[in-house]
Amino acid sequence: MTPKTALLLVNPNSRRGRESLPQVRDLLSRAQIDYVELPPTADVSAADAIREHAARVDMAIVGGGDGSLNGAAPGLLDTGLPLGVLPLGTANDFAKTVGIPLDLPSAIGVIAKGNTTKVDLGQANQHPFFNVASIGFSADLAMSLTEKAKKRWGKLGYGLVAARLLASSRLFTATLEHDGQAEELKTLQVSVGNGRFYGGGMTVHADATATDGMLDFYSLEVDHWWRLLRLLPSLRNGTQGEWDDVRAFSTKALTIRTSKPRAVNLDGELKTTTPVTFAILEKAVSVFVP
Repeated sequence: MTPKTALLLVNPNSRRGRESLPQVRDLLSRAQIDYVELPPTADVSAADAIREHAARVDMAIVGGGDGSLNGAAPGLLDTGLPLGVLPLGTANDFAKTVGIPLDLPSAIGVIAKGNTTKVDLGQANQHPFFNVASIGFSADLAMSLTEKAKKRWGKLGYGLVAARLLASSRLFTATLEHDGQAEELKTLQVSVGNGRFYGGGMTVHADATATDGMLDFYSLEVDHWWRLLRLLPSLRNGTQGEWDDVRAFSTKALTIRTSKPRAVNLDGELKTTTPVTFAILEKAVSVFVP
């Protein structure tokens, strides 16, 4: 096997990032994958680090959660380097979407075997995302859930903060444009998915993949937060579109406008605001998969 060199980018603020780094180094060495790490004092984004090292490495390995992958996405698009994923975050939804094992030895074993596939990325106002974009409740949740809470409580942290936010959530009005039509909606949340899983256990659409060339949209148009309780099983298995108070469809592009700018959550990171135009970038990034 020809030795490979990787740019290793482990987010120390991810749930298991800092504590897992010694094991990551050992496993990469055993797998005969040379690696380059940034100095501890380096103040550079993951995307810029990938751009700066692209000519000297064969791949980028990103350790963290979906937000860490999101930060690397622009650099991956610009350089074409394949991505190795180390699922060290709280939910690791993209890893689940493409079938990457959640334990470190197996995840590094996937990278060592060298099998890659091209995955799609979503794009919101020119900002790429791997999994899902959302406006409304999930964006409010992302603003409220601190890194400290995620590291301490894990998925439970999502539930604790979500329960508190739901009690005070209100519907908002938005204009939706897609496939040659425009319509107004009142919603608790709109989500636009590229991958299948998000939010530590939710499913965008039962049949969604990160390779199908489509965006999957849904809007939760419930008038009372407690009505979400009956929707929870469907939100987990991706069949929420079967309910009358959920609008759902698949498309390649759409635009959402609101009377006042609202935050847009991309893979758990607040990257842009409405009005927002979504597009699909087909087969945009190579990822090591089983």
